Amino acid sequence: MSILKLNNITIEREGPNPEESGRASKTVVNDASLEVHSGEVHIIMGPNGSGKSTLLNALMGHPAYKITGGTMMLDGEDIIGLPPEKKASKGAFLSMQYLPGIAGVTMLSFLHRAYRLLKGSEISVPDFYKALTEKVKAAGLDESLIKRFVNVDFSGGEKKQGEIIQLLALEPKFALLDEIDSGVDIDSLTKVFAGIEQLRKEGTGFLIVTHLGTILEKVTPDRVSVMKGGTIVRTGGAELAREILTKGFENI
Repeated sequence: MSILKLNNITIEREGPNPEESGRASKTVVNDASLEVHSGEVHIIMGPNGSGKSTLLNALMGHPAYKITGGTMMLDGEDIIGLPPEKKASKGAFLSMQYLPGIAGVTMLSFLHRAYRLLKGSEISVPDFYKALTEKVKAAGLDESLIKRFVNVDFSGGEKKQGEIIQLLALEPKFALLDEIDSGVDIDSLTKVFAGIEQLRKEGTGFLIVTHLGTILEKVTPDRVSVMKGGTIVRTGGAELAREILTKGFENI
């Protein structure tokens, strides 16, 4: 069993200092700790601006943020200082909230190359396409996305389905998903979470950021953490998410 453990993560963001011509740093996540095990879903909930997305993006190396403290332990190894591609090779995957398009590059070409780089093994394009298509069909996702340019003219739901297709292809140990349920129609959302459940059964661990309590209609989390003002204030089970639905974040 694999374990992803965050210990006392502190993150700063550079921003303009109104009193000086230079730039000042601001702490946006303070002393955050949590863990995810293989096959588990750990949801981070909180109001907008609480630091949820910042945490995920900073962990995977977003240049706007600087991690000033803490460790990111994956199977006992601290990978916090590794570049994004090295973290990916260790088994970490990030799905951003706003996904860029890559004109001229098909999903198949993109994932075939990524698979070869991550796995260090050769596989022909036809063999890779056949294996990926079978996985996509089994998950009930739109297989036509495999032949389209990455995220180009994709709807919100198609982009999120595309992220699950990437997960199916690359088979990471842990997936960090930022607002995977935001701006997605109900049919696509059902397909996305069916894919998550399939990967969960195969051993992928999920750290999912959301501010929507309705996520409970699609997945039952093993752990829930509440983040407010850049700090994780409570961690519990699925009952904590249900408490939030009743009381709201202000009373947590």
